[in-house]
Amino acid sequence: MITSSIANATVTTQANIYFDGKCVSHGITLADGTKKSVGVVLPATLTFNTGAPEVMECVAGSCEYKLSGTETWIRSQAGDQFSVPGNSSFQVRVTEAYHYICHFG
Repeated sequence: MITSSIANATVTTQANIYFDGKCVSHGITLADGTKKSVGVVLPATLTFNTGAPEVMECVAGSCEYKLSGTETWIRSQAGDQFSVPGNSSFQVRVTEAYHYICHFG
């Protein structure tokens, strides 16, 4: 199931811009304090570092991802999710815009 909206949330209007504009996201805080971000990754191959564990949910487009310590690229498309451990990293390879929700924690 694809998340189409997030109710009862505060959105940070200042965008987070990474990798020379290849990734743009906005932070969201839910009423219970849960943090998420929503964004888009444009065509590129990028490496992201994690502090806390993350679940990446694809809401449109697609990417291939590779978790730290692995050699296999795995495809993620609309409706798919993948988990990334805390204090780790992952690579994404994007050929079309990848729209995502990052669920922290």
